[in-house]
Amino acid sequence: MTRIYVDADACPVKDEIYRVAARHAVAVSVVAGNFIRVPNDPLIERIAAGAGMDAADDWIAERAATGDIVITADIPLAARCVKAGAAVIAPNGKPFTEESIGMTLAVRNLMTDLRSSGEVTGGPRSFSPRDRSAFLSSLDQTIRRIQRAQQT
Repeated sequence: MTRIYVDADACPVKDEIYRVAARHAVAVSVVAGNFIRVPNDPLIERIAAGAGMDAADDWIAERAATGDIVITADIPLAARCVKAGAAVIAPNGKPFTEESIGMTLAVRNLMTDLRSSGEVTGGPRSFSPRDRSAFLSSLDQTIRRIQRAQQT
């Protein structure tokens, strides 16, 4: 049974996830460090993973498996979940795959090193309506692909 795991602390597309999940009758685990408000729906589970630095990430990574979907912008978490066989999508709709995650992680680590040495590298671009639309399309396609694979 497919489950969507949401790295919820800074996720800008939670409402979109709830709508798409309801349309496909897919369960959702909304995971945050502390309490987070979620709709009152039997398909949506709220998880307060604890205040530890990576508590929510660890909770998701320990459970995500083949057939599941993880929504996160956290590249190290994405790498762990891809390795476990889960489909991973960033809030802007970009999928993290086995082919892309190595380079994505390397660039992230390089940028972290540059910032820690005092380089001004700028941040990510602003989240846009186009990103929201790309996310909706990507999530819908991913659910359909997984459901087709589970039927065969």
